[in-house]
Amino acid sequence: MLPFFFHTDLPALNLVARAVIVYLAVLILLRVSGKRQLGQMGATEFVAVLLISNAVQNSMNGGDNSLGAGLLLATVLVILSAGISYLTYRSDLFSRIFEGSPTLLIHNGKIVRKGLSHEKLSEGELKTLLRKQGIHRIAEIKTAILEADGTLTVVRPDDKPALSSDPQDLTDI
Repeated sequence: MLPFFFHTDLPALNLVARAVIVYLAVLILLRVSGKRQLGQMGATEFVAVLLISNAVQNSMNGGDNSLGAGLLLATVLVILSAGISYLTYRSDLFSRIFEGSPTLLIHNGKIVRKGLSHEKLSEGELKTLLRKQGIHRIAEIKTAILEADGTLTVVRPDDKPALSSDPQDLTDI
């Protein structure tokens, strides 16, 4: 028998099911919110994440604030995270579903409006990101890609290709 401090008020299976449902729901909400939310979290996004975590806590533990419930929920969340990381590593399909794919924002010095629209990114926000990388003119850019993790990768026309025997083209989106 487990020590008294591992006792939970709710059945363990109930807690596990709640953790899985809440984890997947929050993951979907974050994916829908876009890459920008993940890559460059401002004050409003940070507050939203804090409030979301507080809001879903009770959904997961069902009011069971025992040590056992907390440890069980933490274990389930770590296992879910590791499992999804493994699936995204092993499968391109799972990678696209859970992590997304890169989006072309600038091509040959021209803004790709479809990419901005898809990412719900304004031209002003794009220009801010470019200035942070020391770029002051869009014409200076060969390619700008918003990566799946929300970071911006910029390739200038004068950038030399990497010396590599790898034939795979990293600019393929």
